[in-house]
Amino acid sequence: MKKLFFVFFLALLHLVTFAQSIVLDKEKLLEYYQTQRYADAAQYLKSIYPTDTKDVKALSQMAYCNMMAGKLPEAEKSYLSINEIQPNTLPVLFNLANINTRRGNDTKAKAYLESIVKIDTINFNAFKQLAGLIKDSLQLKIAYLKKANSLNSADADVATDLAQGYRDLQQWALGYQVLKVAIAADTSNLFLLQAQLPFANELKKYKEVIYVGEKLLKDGTDANVVKNVGKAYYFLKNYQKCINLYEMLEKMAMQNEMTLYLMTLSYRELKNLDMAMVYAKKTIEEGVSANTATYYGLLAGLQESNGNLTTSVSSYKRGLTFSENSNIYYRLGLLYDLKLKQQKSALTYYNLYLKSKPDVNSEKEQIEYVKTRVSDLKVTTK
Repeated sequence: MKKLFFVFFLALLHLVTFAQSIVLDKEKLLEYYQTQRYADAAQYLKSIYPTDTKDVKALSQMAYCNMMAGKLPEAEKSYLSINEIQPNTLPVLFNLANINTRRGNDTKAKAYLESIVKIDTINFNAFKQLAGLIKDSLQLKIAYLKKANSLNSADADVATDLAQGYRDLQQWALGYQVLKVAIAADTSNLFLLQAQLPFANELKKYKEVIYVGEKLLKDGTDANVVKNVGKAYYFLKNYQKCINLYEMLEKMAMQNEMTLYLMTLSYRELKNLDMAMVYAKKTIEEGVSANTATYYGLLAGLQESNGNLTTSVSSYKRGLTFSENSNIYYRLGLLYDLKLKQQKSALTYYNLYLKSKPDVNSEKEQIEYVKTRVSDLKVTTK
């Protein structure tokens, strides 16, 4: 019995001696913090404490320093150790979520945040961060944003994101109301005021759009504000103001199909048919992608492969109405020549292919083949 007591006494004495041997240089650590040398601070703490320490305060310091130094794996290791010793501590769970978000591991981050909202069902920051991690479910994202917004309706980021969700669902009145409440809490927030303009336009609050939008434009020209204010002027039949605003966008090369279309209609209402035709053409050009001809060429090729030759010809020709495309000319030439046996049409498209100036390096073999076929067909089609 005395021997057992003696062994226990020696073990206790060792622990006390070890604990007394850890002398933390607080001034040195403070200097590291003040000069933001967090990596040095982390290394210093690591040299002081054993690798298997269970000291929560020491682990917290090391985790913080490593996280601030960008050493996320080391920070996560320390926070995980703390979580084992003191499970489900909110600051630790938040830090683990933050680390995993920064490392691109959204699944783990969401798991930690979900643990937080189970513990604290009214934790605004957790719901806000959860919403930010949702990429594949608009309904779930909106659900988290609604919860966060109910906890803090004045938060501009949440209000804007929630309104955007409602916009995607075409629920304009709900989005407008969310932003209205946030604006009431911060009437000078230009981002919120700007975000509300498209909602007000959709709800036909045109005078409000113009009043707010013109004030915003005094602080600088913003393309989105100009688009919304111009649209409001159009629907209030102030066609010249609409044109004036959208001309500003043209000068900045920030026009789009909608603005050009409204300019066309505005010129028409002002009986300026010449300008209306100019902008009608611009609207058509803006509405067509530079790749549309290529897309039709792809569709036509698939139809040709499937044996739908007549449909394929129509699709190839439809593509050419959008822009000249040397590949389509070539494919039509082949189709008429080899499959439809219409040699005159084949000759026409082969010539168009050569006139379109195909790349002599990447299409060398095609060019040589077409030139040979053109020579042959000129003889047979006489």
